[in-house]
Amino acid sequence: MAQVTAKMVKELRDMTGVGMMDAKRALVAVDGDMEKAVDYLRENGLAKAAKKADRIAAEGLANVFVDGNVAVIAEINAETDFVAKNDKFQNLVASITETIAKKRPATVEEALALETEEGTLGDVISTATTVIGEKITLRRFTIVEKTDADAFGAYLHQGGRIAVLTVLEGSTDADAAKDIAMHVAAINPKYVSREQVSAEELEHEKKVLTEQALNEGKPANIVEKMITGRINKFLSEISLNDQSFVKDPDVTVSQYAASKGGSVKSFVRYAVGEGLEKRSMDFAEEVMSQVKR
Repeated sequence: MAQVTAKMVKELRDMTGVGMMDAKRALVAVDGDMEKAVDYLRENGLAKAAKKADRIAAEGLANVFVDGNVAVIAEINAETDFVAKNDKFQNLVASITETIAKKRPATVEEALALETEEGTLGDVISTATTVIGEKITLRRFTIVEKTDADAFGAYLHQGGRIAVLTVLEGSTDADAAKDIAMHVAAINPKYVSREQVSAEELEHEKKVLTEQALNEGKPANIVEKMITGRINKFLSEISLNDQSFVKDPDVTVSQYAASKGGSVKSFVRYAVGEGLEKRSMDFAEEVMSQVKR
């Protein structure tokens, strides 16, 4: 029997997109013959994952997993929103997020190389691509830590179309932290506080607002005063602390946090597919694509 090397396994994986263990089993079954191994995988329905490598995966779910003072927010993509309702996909998302929280990789590449009972995390995702029938990818994740004196706020909108993870510093009120996470999901601030806005972004906004005021025919001597007011409004709109709290518009988010004995330290908000190209397909076409699989 020919010896199956790690190099051979990698080559077959690159050619077919299957998981490491599937590639190794195929090579063993055909005595190390690469061409026969490819045929073996195709015959067993495993190589089809490779055909999906160039498809757009802009749907899926985001998830939050909390483990003591460590939490992870992650986005796992698939090709259609049908998959988000699939139990296998939902379980996969939960498993990936938990694995990242437990092992704390620094990058997506490191995460995919993490060892699990079923091979690497990349192998698990590749196998799921084959089983579920759509391209699945781990797009991004953020690991957040807190102290015993702080609280995590985790919120999933529509089961994971939007996920938010907040840290309420100086308070252990998890309900308050979750309320703030819900606010972030709804209003989508860019920063915790106006102090985080860069000088470059502020200067750019001033130029735009100045041109708007001049184009409105405002006298140059009052434009500066107008810009001060408009910049303040701009900062209050993009800064979480300054925004009116969705559950009680009479107070700002920072005031609400203070009433619970804390302040917002950070937030992470993931909306599934944001920034990704989404394929154009109407509902009927999407249904038919599922029926044909």
